[in-house]
Amino acid sequence: MNNDFTGLSPDLGSLPVVSKARTRSITAENPTGQKGNGARKEPEGEGPASDLGKGWKVKPCITLPEESTTTLADIEGPGVIQHIWITVTEEAYRDCVLRFYWDGEQEPSIEVPLGDFFANCHGMRYNVNSLPVSVNPSGGFNCYWQMPFREQAKITVENQKEEEIPGFFYQITYALQEVPDNAAYLHCQWRRSMTTRQKPRHVIVDNIKGQGHYVGTVLSWTQFSDGWWGEGEVKFYMDGDEEHPTICGTGTEDYFGGAWCFDGETYSTPYLGYPLYHKEPGTVPKHGLYRWHIQDPIRFEQDLKVTVQALGWWPNGKYEPLTDDIASAAYWYQLEPHTVFPELPAKEERWPRK
Repeated sequence: MNNDFTGLSPDLGSLPVVSKARTRSITAENPTGQKGNGARKEPEGEGPASDLGKGWKVKPCITLPEESTTTLADIEGPGVIQHIWITVTEEAYRDCVLRFYWDGEQEPSIEVPLGDFFANCHGMRYNVNSLPVSVNPSGGFNCYWQMPFREQAKITVENQKEEEIPGFFYQITYALQEVPDNAAYLHCQWRRSMTTRQKPRHVIVDNIKGQGHYVGTVLSWTQFSDGWWGEGEVKFYMDGDEEHPTICGTGTEDYFGGAWCFDGETYSTPYLGYPLYHKEPGTVPKHGLYRWHIQDPIRFEQDLKVTVQALGWWPNGKYEPLTDDIASAAYWYQLEPHTVFPELPAKEERWPRK
């Protein structure tokens, strides 16, 4: 009997199985993650640890300098990133950009505003209760997406604000272990567009080339008119599809696991959710939604494109094309190399319109 455990991460059934993987964790207290390298910072001045001395929570966080990029992790593989925890003030959610680089690549495989990567849209803080992403009170970002790498994993955060951001707390836990030959790399891309009545469609992701599987969608949706906004279909064009997609859903709320216009309710579940509806006097409605294709990954062999329509209702019972502001984060695994992402919109173009 073969008792070797070859999974990337343990589940309840495999937890009793002993592994040769070596667990490491990167924080401000141990920025390299090396064995025996934590809690070495000496207290300076009259800080909180000055009376206790070395080893007593001397440096739990960092400051992100203005208009600069900070490397959070630079790990020599092979290994698998298993958990990321981050917390910072809300001003960083859209003005800071996360980037992940696998195996020495020059172009990132993950490039997304900080908050959106954790399903917190519109630069707002709210709770999310799902399997791969959890946001807990008050602004505790958690990511459990498994991220294998073979040679190197590099994670950076760019602060694009014109002033520094203090109090950036983070912990990146990973396992140094062998990676199966068929293990693909996690990718995530952020886009934003304004739909029009002539073309009421937002492209969630396009120009994915290669073999892999699509695993998640986060939508940040801003309405410019009252009424129902989620009648449009989500479509997956794969492996040579042109005019007509292979997978075509039945409506936006249906794709996110709801029904009948959500009946005015929000929800957050392991695989899909509508955790945010926000409407204050004098503002337009804002929505935040997520869907994780964990039990139902969308597999492709050559290429993939994903779109969503923006449709409501005219009073006469006809579909109404909508002019709405939609941003998305698309998550997928694929074998490298990947195509270069479109240029990320500047920070002024990432904030939701009021």
